[in-house]
Amino acid sequence: MNNIERIRKLLPKYECEAMLITSPINRLFATGFNSSSGALLIAKHDAWFFTDSRYIEAAEAAISGANVLRTSNERTYQELIKPLIAEKKILSLGFEDNSLTYAGYLKWEEKLNTDFVPAQELLNELRAVKSPHDLDKMIKAQRVAEKSYEEILPLINTEITEKQLATELIYRMLRNGAEDKSFDPIVVSGSNSSMPHGVPGDGKIGAGFLTIDFGVQLDGWCSDTTRTLCIGKPSEEMVSIYNIVLEAQKAGIAKVRAGIKARDVDAAARDVIEKAGYGDYFGHGFGHSLGLEVHESLSASPISKDTLPNGAVISAEPGIYLPGRFGVRIEDVVYVTENGCENITNLPKELVVL
Repeated sequence: MNNIERIRKLLPKYECEAMLITSPINRLFATGFNSSSGALLIAKHDAWFFTDSRYIEAAEAAISGANVLRTSNERTYQELIKPLIAEKKILSLGFEDNSLTYAGYLKWEEKLNTDFVPAQELLNELRAVKSPHDLDKMIKAQRVAEKSYEEILPLINTEITEKQLATELIYRMLRNGAEDKSFDPIVVSGSNSSMPHGVPGDGKIGAGFLTIDFGVQLDGWCSDTTRTLCIGKPSEEMVSIYNIVLEAQKAGIAKVRAGIKARDVDAAARDVIEKAGYGDYFGHGFGHSLGLEVHESLSASPISKDTLPNGAVISAEPGIYLPGRFGVRIEDVVYVTENGCENITNLPKELVVL
């Protein structure tokens, strides 16, 4: 069953007779075809993919399960889809309420004589579960990222800047086959490592902890990994905090399995950090789902209402951050199974001292 068929199967659950998909990421998910312009309409028995002359030939070759039609300069997507809505007597149309702008919504609503039904959750539900084929692609992305990370380790010294090291990492990602980075790498050292999402600066790598958070995009799929190294000999306190974070990550990963509440996974890791006296310094969630985007809808945090489905892929990334001093984060990615999870990250986790 392809993703167009999976979407069609869920239409009754979300009380819509058809689904309109306009965002690039969800068009990619539904069709496997990446384009900056297009619209996909999925009805009970048919589907239509509209795109312009730049993509039409490639779309015709790549897309199955939908009629591929070319737009023109004279007619908008709304004008092309309107007669299909009328012909198929579609009275309720699901749309991506999380990504369609209000202005875009008004444009579609004005042209189409049908009721619009918020149905982003339909797509979120499907995208949360990765097929074995999806997982294989994510593992390949992970391996490219890991190889690139290992290649920059010999370059790390106190004469290179954070920004230069981040640039070297991006270069190696692309050279090793990535389509793109999945996000801008976080490379922060010394006291800057206390900022979980710090931006690489022009200052040279400082002594102490060096946090590198990185990922690639390959065949549309994303990876995400964080490792914290130490430049120079760490203090006893630094070693202790690193080990607390590592223990917390292991506790959270051990809790992961299909059917568990995501907040319980977070709680398992958070309990380790709180008992060690650093609860106030773990300010983000244990993890998030990823796939075609580096942050997708599932989250493992204290306020999460999600239950982990079999086949989900989530990050495992607890951290401790002491403002103005240093921070530690260790991040792997795991694949959720009925009996636990599979860690798809291959990099070692013991503290590396350079």
